[in-house]
Amino acid sequence: MTLALSSLILMGLLALFLGAGVWIFSGLILVGTSAMYFVLDFPAARIGSIATKVISSSAISWELAAIPIFIWMGDIIFRTDISQRLFRGLAPLVARIPGGLLHTNVFGCTIFAAISGSSTATTATVGKITVPELQERGYDINLASGSLAGAGSFGLLIPPSITMIVYGVLAEVSISKLFAAGLVPGLMMAGLYAGYIAIVSLMNPDKAPRYTGDTSFRAMLHGCLELLPIALLMFVVLGSIYSGLATPSEAAAVGVFAAIMITIATRQFSFHKLAESLMSTLRVSAMILMLIAAAAFLSAVIAYLHLPTDITAAISRLDLSPYGVLIILAVLYIILGMFLDGTSMTVMTVPIAVPLVVQAGFDPIWFGIYLIIMIEMSALTPPVGLNLFVLQGLTGHTLGQTMRAAAPFFLLLVLGVIILAIFPEIVLWLPNAL
Repeated sequence: MTLALSSLILMGLLALFLGAGVWIFSGLILVGTSAMYFVLDFPAARIGSIATKVISSSAISWELAAIPIFIWMGDIIFRTDISQRLFRGLAPLVARIPGGLLHTNVFGCTIFAAISGSSTATTATVGKITVPELQERGYDINLASGSLAGAGSFGLLIPPSITMIVYGVLAEVSISKLFAAGLVPGLMMAGLYAGYIAIVSLMNPDKAPRYTGDTSFRAMLHGCLELLPIALLMFVVLGSIYSGLATPSEAAAVGVFAAIMITIATRQFSFHKLAESLMSTLRVSAMILMLIAAAAFLSAVIAYLHLPTDITAAISRLDLSPYGVLIILAVLYIILGMFLDGTSMTVMTVPIAVPLVVQAGFDPIWFGIYLIIMIEMSALTPPVGLNLFVLQGLTGHTLGQTMRAAAPFFLLLVLGVIILAIFPEIVLWLPNAL
């Protein structure tokens, strides 16, 4: 069977099942089963044997243990007063920077991303306190909501990141190195956002009224004390990973213990909240792990169809430059991001995309960060832009107004990808140094 026909059949099956509203997990299983039965002419018994073997082996990977534990850690912190502490701690520290308290969105999301791993959780946690505060103080709401929509996506880029774990398992690369690779690009993007806010605020002072609160050394010191519990949690989790003392899964377990200790120390612990966080973790983890298992089965089907090899050979015959391959993938991810969430995009594309970029000469660690920034863009594109929906709920604005506010930060993500493509060492120097 030709490459074009195989690809067309797979795309048609995906459109049929996912377009019919079937759950993505079930849709991927149905696509793989149908392709094996009707295209490869495998008997039902063999399909069942392959599916059982692939799904069971993908579900027992030790690296996957980090996913529910990191989700639990983030959910415990989400149920505390962390957003208030972030705002109170950052306000005196950023007040003198052009843009003032608007920077609490950027730096607040940067900090919370290091203990969350989720884009929507980061946006919602930081936004529930900063949006009302900034509105009340007369800050430009479009700049406030746009910066929050963009910075909220740092939950995927700054480790620990659930998407990095998913990618690491599927692409068979070191999750610890992926975590290290995301740190500098995450700080770079935070710098780009902060720089944009400062320039806009200098050009239009009315967008960021002057902060009238206390900015003395004593106030800044008190702000640092407010941030101390968060800093300790970041140090425990990331420090144990980067120092080599713990694997990501072990560091996640230590992080959960530290998060519970923080809730006890700040007098916010309750067994009711703990039970709620466990139930929420169970639901989210089950969804992600089911997607990974289904994607593993579909990847096996794609391998039987020889699609990765055939697509790689076909693109090689086009004689595209390495950057040409990246541009094609960028367009693909932007289109997919309009309809799918980040985890679904990852599990559906990694089996084909990774061989392409490796042959084009890119490091799979570098491509993992590229992919995550592409997924961050999807959080800002309708109709399935999750961060847009969160911001719409926080501000009460229309989806169109929220989209326009987020557009400059979408373009800054594009700029970030271009910088990383030209200077890949920004991504690779820290993991190579460890």
